[in-house]
Amino acid sequence: MEIDSQDLVVAARGGSEAAFHQIVQRHSRKVFQLCWRITRDHMLAEDAAQEAFYKAWRGLAEFDGRSGFATWLHRIAVNAALEQLRRNARHQDGRQQSAPAQDASADDPFLEAAESELPTPQDHLVASALQGRVVQELEQMSAMERTAFVLKHVEGASLEDIAQTLSLNIGQSKQAVFRAVRKLRSALVDWR
Repeated sequence: MEIDSQDLVVAARGGSEAAFHQIVQRHSRKVFQLCWRITRDHMLAEDAAQEAFYKAWRGLAEFDGRSGFATWLHRIAVNAALEQLRRNARHQDGRQQSAPAQDASADDPFLEAAESELPTPQDHLVASALQGRVVQELEQMSAMERTAFVLKHVEGASLEDIAQTLSLNIGQSKQAVFRAVRKLRSALVDWR
């Protein structure tokens, strides 16, 4: 019999490492994918996901249940991914970021899960080119716009959840999503 998520949260708040381990197992794929979509780098996403779960464990007593547990965890993951981007930018000293290290981790189930949502090399050439262009345009956006776009159009989050996750009001979250969509539409006008 599978234990209810709320029961796991209650048990983990009581100090049960086994319950928290089950929470990690249930949410690790989605947290990693969210971090990967924000950072676009396998190593940064792994670090961000690990940091998110560490912070969730440390801050579990502060979870008050006003939002859903998944929303609370996503907020921590988004913040961890954005922090990884900031750290990486400081360490890059103006150099361009390298491509994700996909070959070194070909057997990693998290990377495979993230990549399975993207078109494969055998997919139609136009779809592949369009996807590359969308990724390129997302990378040009601010971290806030990219994150708002990913949360809304990839994760399916509501504007209220986006606002809560990014510490914005609803109008600001709507504006961030709107700016991201407008930038994508403008950049992809040739693809219509």
